[in-house]
Amino acid sequence: MKDARPALRYAKAILNLAKETKAETEVNADMQLIASTISENDDLSVMLSSPIIKASDKTKVLTTLFSGKINVITLGMFELLHENKRMNMLLSIAKQYSIIYDFLKHIQVAKVTTAVPLTKELEKKVMAKIVELTNDKANLENIVNPAILGGFILRVGDVQYDASISNHLNELRKEFDNSHFIPKI
Repeated sequence: MKDARPALRYAKAILNLAKETKAETEVNADMQLIASTISENDDLSVMLSSPIIKASDKTKVLTTLFSGKINVITLGMFELLHENKRMNMLLSIAKQYSIIYDFLKHIQVAKVTTAVPLTKELEKKVMAKIVELTNDKANLENIVNPAILGGFILRVGDVQYDASISNHLNELRKEFDNSHFIPKI
């Protein structure tokens, strides 16, 4: 990723500006909205990376799309990226901002793999368990993988807890393979 370093510099500068006005949490929500909007909309992603479309037109589209939904600092970032001809880096900057924001606020990312999507009620229980285990907040990311059959796999930082049915079946298979069962004749 060739634009990772400049994206990180922009993200740090925006975070520092947001901290001065005590709006870092609000700007983080903006960055998450921007990242998800660009990731979910192929046309917007293509438009932002297109060298044919004028930067001023890109800025107008973004301002119109996000006007009234995001902080003034975030809107100002669009103009800054326009002036510096870095509009194609918007997605990278938004992602980098969220990463350094989470680090600043000591928020970890907890990945929960389940066979079906988590319900809101179950999500709350998982979050409570994460806080209990780590004494820290975490952003929950649910990955759906039907291959685990049931249960869940929880990964927070470098710790993984596998309570999936597929894991239990594999453990049973290993036990049967390793047992020295000798039938009586």
